[in-house]
Amino acid sequence: MTTSTIRVLGIDPGLTRCGIGVVDVGRSRRASLVHVGVVRTPVDAPVGERLAAVAAGIREVVAAYGPDAVAVERVFAQHNSHSVMGTAQASGVALLVAAEAGLPAETHTPSEVKAAVTGYGSADKRQVQSMIARILRLDAPPQPADAADALAIALCHAWRRDAGVGRVGGSLTPAQRAWAEAERVART
Repeated sequence: MTTSTIRVLGIDPGLTRCGIGVVDVGRSRRASLVHVGVVRTPVDAPVGERLAAVAAGIREVVAAYGPDAVAVERVFAQHNSHSVMGTAQASGVALLVAAEAGLPAETHTPSEVKAAVTGYGSADKRQVQSMIARILRLDAPPQPADAADALAIALCHAWRRDAGVGRVGGSLTPAQRAWAEAERVART
């Protein structure tokens, strides 16, 4: 990896399936797959054991691939409060593991992630999977969707960081410009 490349660990938090994806992204925004996987936990196991398994899976990836940063999908309200609780707990574990490793970590909303990789903040899972396969030059979309989502989160983070989002003068990809415009319109 060169100094103009960033390695990002993306995490799609979940208690049953926690998607994990690592990508290398260069200044040209060209990305390559480093690792993708899913940490699975049994639904009938105690919550503490499930969270420990998620943490162990993330720690293994951090140790094996040495990311420069961690990006986690931000938890949003759903109708099923039980699902939200497990997702929020897994998200907290991911952020804790990043802090323990001394890695900078940020969260990104699902619409930010979708807009970054598809140009459309309301894209469906299949569209995200298809674009991830195309961006990373894969023969097939990563399965399950949690794995593709983790890669999308990592790409979103690298592109937003590299594009200078939040800094004056940053250049944006077309998808990022579309997202920024949608966000601006939503705020007005």
